[in-house]
Amino acid sequence: MAMTGRIRSTLPLLTKVLKSDSPSSNVQRTLICPSFNKPEFSRNYATASPPKEQKVKVPLALYGVSGNYASALYIAATKVNALDKVESELLDLVEASKRTPTFSLFMKDLSVPKDTRVKAINEICAHAKFAEITKNFLVVLAENGRLRHIESIAKRFTELTMAHRGEIKAIVTTVIPLPAEEEKELKETLQEILGQGKKVKLEQKIDASILGGIVVEFGQKVFDMSIKTRARQMERFLRDPVNLGSL
Repeated sequence: MAMTGRIRSTLPLLTKVLKSDSPSSNVQRTLICPSFNKPEFSRNYATASPPKEQKVKVPLALYGVSGNYASALYIAATKVNALDKVESELLDLVEASKRTPTFSLFMKDLSVPKDTRVKAINEICAHAKFAEITKNFLVVLAENGRLRHIESIAKRFTELTMAHRGEIKAIVTTVIPLPAEEEKELKETLQEILGQGKKVKLEQKIDASILGGIVVEFGQKVFDMSIKTRARQMERFLRDPVNLGSL
């Protein structure tokens, strides 16, 4: 995608920054985020304060490092009505990291000085034309040595945005991609199961090891109709001793 391409094109710039010894400019602190007491979560990533403090409720309770950062970003992005844009930019950054080994190593390497990390992130975000709120959030991650968690943070942030939109992700595993008509029929069936107020978001997954059939996961439910599972069930049945007295 275009955004990913812009991020990947910053590799020469990233290499230059990593080799530079010049300190980064001071990062401008923004608003205080009232929901988090730890210093690393104690700022909002928006650049302008609303006239009146807007209370934002996180739709899901998330825990751990990734959950805390994702929740803080959700609150900040909601206040400036930028959920979709921030989500898109985070996912583009993750995709760029997966496709570019140098960028991926930079994100995970804690030996890179903090000033160098911050400067690189500022340059990359400027080149990729990220929103200010996304850039400020990534700067916070760079300052706190948390860039290595960006993939899990993006995943948890997506969970929050999906809950906000009333979406339920259904993972459909098959040996080959489902034809468009079958995918549509499956989505309509799942929508009927979930009822009104929820929207199904299908995610197709290809796994040759299931041998055939289909596995559908959504919410806390798993419908396993794969040939692999049926074969195992048949194998257990054949191994069970036959009770001749019941014949």
